[in-house]
Amino acid sequence: MSHSPNRPAARPAGRRLGLRPRRPHRRERRSASVRTRRRVLLWVQVAIIAVICVAWIYPLLWVVSVSFKDQAEVFSGGLSLIPDRWSLDSYERAWEVGGFSDYLLNSFLVTAGTVVLVVARCAMAGYVIARYNFPGKRIFVVLLVATLFVPVGLTVIPVTELSDSLGLLNSRWGLVLALSGTGQVAGVLLYAGYFRSVPRELEEAAMLDGAGFVRTFTKVMLPIARPVTATVAVMTFLFAWSNFFLPLVFTLSRPELRTLSVGMLAFRSENSIDWPGLAAAGTISLLPVVIVFILLQRHFIDGVAGAVKS
Repeated sequence: MSHSPNRPAARPAGRRLGLRPRRPHRRERRSASVRTRRRVLLWVQVAIIAVICVAWIYPLLWVVSVSFKDQAEVFSGGLSLIPDRWSLDSYERAWEVGGFSDYLLNSFLVTAGTVVLVVARCAMAGYVIARYNFPGKRIFVVLLVATLFVPVGLTVIPVTELSDSLGLLNSRWGLVLALSGTGQVAGVLLYAGYFRSVPRELEEAAMLDGAGFVRTFTKVMLPIARPVTATVAVMTFLFAWSNFFLPLVFTLSRPELRTLSVGMLAFRSENSIDWPGLAAAGTISLLPVVIVFILLQRHFIDGVAGAVKS
């Protein structure tokens, strides 16, 4: 059967049935516009946060950059982050001439001892506050929180005189006890808040098995509070590692016991400052802090969130 050449082309089915092409509904157009605005707003927020992060981290990057420069380039290079000539001389001066190999060991020993004592003391104090009622508990907690407002400088002289009378001045043990003897109220409150959220059935089950106070605390409660332990350990590590006043006072007559924070004074004289050496010393002292926080950041955040939530 032949087709006529003048026969019109077949129309679409929708048009033959009298249907018009579907246009986007007004609600759909509005939702698409809202999604576009949200996407643009999100990118604007990301750009603003990126600028703030760069401005925040720039001083640290500049210090690291200065540690690879020489003294002349520090002043001629301005705020440039890329040295014209990379050099490790400042790190050699800090490690060998400045004695930072000994200062690093002193910092590790003092900080480790402080962390162990503070974690043990804060955990036991927080456990007692959270689980036991005793006369004057409210007054004790109020006085404990009030110590947050006492300036650290006011306690240096009493702590020094007490350590001197006990024969602990100019020693690592004396410095450890002095650093760990501070209030550490935040650690106590974190432990108290976390232990308050733990069900009492765990303690009752341990007591039925014949466990006493010490065994219940060390075998049941303390392992549960591992996130808070990591949080308090990080906070204490930062406090002890960067503390300046007490290590300075405790090592005045024994420079070989200086920590990294006090050892940086070796790069400053009456007439000049060795800026590359000081930057290298600062980079060396910051590196362990960054490593510890990266390793424990997940536990640190979980510990703070758990204690605050409870």
